Amino acid sequence: MSFSRLFQALCPTRLTPFAAILGMLFMLPALPLMAASSDWAVNEGGRMRLILLPEGTDGLRQGALVIEPSPGWITYWKEPGDVGIPPAIKPAPGASYTVDSIGFPVPKVLMSGDMIDVGYDHAVTLPITLKNAPDTAGVTLNAFVGVCQNICIPFQADLTVPPDTGGVSDPAAAALVAAALAQIPPGPSEEFHIVDHKLRHDAKELVVRAVLPEGSTATKVFVSGPSGHVFVNAEVTAGTSGETILTMPIGKLPKKYKLAGKRWGILIVSADRAMETTLAFD
Repeated sequence: MSFSRLFQALCPTRLTPFAAILGMLFMLPALPLMAASSDWAVNEGGRMRLILLPEGTDGLRQGALVIEPSPGWITYWKEPGDVGIPPAIKPAPGASYTVDSIGFPVPKVLMSGDMIDVGYDHAVTLPITLKNAPDTAGVTLNAFVGVCQNICIPFQADLTVPPDTGGVSDPAAAALVAAALAQIPPGPSEEFHIVDHKLRHDAKELVVRAVLPEGSTATKVFVSGPSGHVFVNAEVTAGTSGETILTMPIGKLPKKYKLAGKRWGILIVSADRAMETTLAFD
């Protein structure tokens, strides 16, 4: 069984503390996984490195971008808020491999005066999946993230993982990747899903009707709209049949923005659980 499937079985929808996940991993029987890592790239606002596991039978290669902001600094979610920089991970020019997916754990709303940042004020690990990246070839990814204290600094580096020629087992790195995968919010389920949604009042207000796990209430809602737009101020009220109504003011949308056919993202955190899905505007 792969690490990711194992973790889905252990904690499919709960936000399990990172340290607890690592503890569970090391209690499990040893698995024949190996991993390789780039050197740390360092700047004033922190450091980052790339970890890759061996290629799977599906032709995909799991890995992670580890970002460690310096004390007092933050880094950003996929929609960073008012002034941040979203992470971007791309293959080196001319590479035959591609980045198939990037995962993001649940972020925080970090206020800076009147400005809203959405991100992390602690070390964060973003799981990634590469396609067509065999172990026998070196892999270089260009990572571009923002780190911020009083000002925001672009942090860009080419991170290279050498070919896996020695076959040296690294269970700690494999555990870190698995723990990162376990922190990614799952999709909808029967007990945690969106019933419907609509924009009203001239597209100034989003209303979402949701089913939440029994006995819980929504504590945080993140809606990623058009690129560069994230909405986090949800009013939570009780609906009919035990449903929950989330009402969010929508600020200015891009000029001449056409909603039809668009997809927005929504992440709901309810107590110790989270769910992420898309809102389709047909």
